[in-house]
Amino acid sequence: MWNLSEHGGKIAVISETGTLLSYKELDDRGHELAEAVGGRCLIFIMCRNEVGSLLGYISAINNNIVPLMLNDKVDISFLVDLLNKYKPEYVWAPADEAKERKRLYNAKCTAVFDMYGYALYKTDFTEGFPLNDKLALLLTTSGSTGSPKFVRQSYANIRSNTEAIVNYLKLDDSGRAITTLPMNYTYGLSIINSHLMVGSTLLITDKSITQREFWNFFRENEAESFGGVPFTYECLDRMRFQRMDLPSLKFMTQAGGKLTPELHEKFASYAAENNKQFIVMYGQCEATARMGYLPPERSLQKKGSMGIAIPGGKFHIKDVDGKYITEPDKTGELVYEGDNVTLGYAESGADLIKDDERHGLLETGDMARVDSDGYYYIVGRKKRFLKIYGNRVNLDEIDRLIKTEFNNIDVASTGIDDHMYIFVTDEKYEAPVREFVIRKTGLNQAAFKSLTINEIPKNDAGKILYKELSKYMENK
Repeated sequence: MWNLSEHGGKIAVISETGTLLSYKELDDRGHELAEAVGGRCLIFIMCRNEVGSLLGYISAINNNIVPLMLNDKVDISFLVDLLNKYKPEYVWAPADEAKERKRLYNAKCTAVFDMYGYALYKTDFTEGFPLNDKLALLLTTSGSTGSPKFVRQSYANIRSNTEAIVNYLKLDDSGRAITTLPMNYTYGLSIINSHLMVGSTLLITDKSITQREFWNFFRENEAESFGGVPFTYECLDRMRFQRMDLPSLKFMTQAGGKLTPELHEKFASYAAENNKQFIVMYGQCEATARMGYLPPERSLQKKGSMGIAIPGGKFHIKDVDGKYITEPDKTGELVYEGDNVTLGYAESGADLIKDDERHGLLETGDMARVDSDGYYYIVGRKKRFLKIYGNRVNLDEIDRLIKTEFNNIDVASTGIDDHMYIFVTDEKYEAPVREFVIRKTGLNQAAFKSLTINEIPKNDAGKILYKELSKYMENK
């Protein structure tokens, strides 16, 4: 996947804990780990934004080993279930795991190798599942930890998408990208893939953007770019990011959901006024990572848009009858076509032998429209709609209106037909938000209920877990 040796002594990785690796060292250490594994097989990688985790991923992909990527903090009962469903030959995990996790590994595995704070555990499964020759990687759809369903990505998928990202971001070996997203999340992984392909330097940290240590590391190592989901940019806005002194910063990317047009405009204006770039992107794990991007020079003019298809890709909009819509500003389901469309899903180890089930075409589940200039706008999820007394209500639009009116408060709306639940984390907003939504929709107030909860549940990629909110609905 990456010709690491061609970059030789150039610095590949600088970690927040002080580890520094050249591309040659990364290549050499990766071969050592691959030799310990011994050949093509399935390996679970318990991910942190640390050198050991990165090395495990690079070694696996470059040596024909298939990694299944999981957040290191995944629930232990879920991990046990996954181990039994997929029967990996190895687990690559932090050596400093908590006692409960170590007991699990010690009961099911034998430690056979260690490097950079990670240990390689040989599992006790006597026979694994056969692997399709195209299969390169298994990722959860959005960093979720509640389902055994994984996206099957091929080597061709990863290479195609990585080359497209390098192309439209104009990446080269001078770049310095800092980690802000989990390594087991497709967006975070795409940043790693694309920067490794061109010989850039990765600044690896597990610190959050809300921590002083993150920004100290950013400045000390002159980071030039970072990526974030909408929640990242909402946090940055509350932190008054625009006032930060970041002379090394060249560009910011955003994906993982739609920003409000107001927040989009705020960061695009900041970038334009400070000789930086703000690049909105669109993607799904089912398309490896990226499907669309908004050229930074159009970021202000086309605020709210996710842009155009990536190099080599095509978008279509499909009506309810399955026919493609050709006229502008008509809403339908967004369909994507490209070599980065993945093979399909796996729900157990028996699915790892499956071949390509999508054949380059992906129905995204997003509702979209295209303007007369060919720029696409996501208007909501196909399933994020309620019928309120016969009226179709877009829940994503409700959330956007609330955030705009109440200065990006943490909010999530969900429900069932004729009953909308609006969740906030600050009780003082409970009544005003409900009244605002009733006024905006013009619908009977009996359909709306607002509730205060401690926090809006999100996965490790910052996306709202709407299914988790259902338990609050059941209790009310």
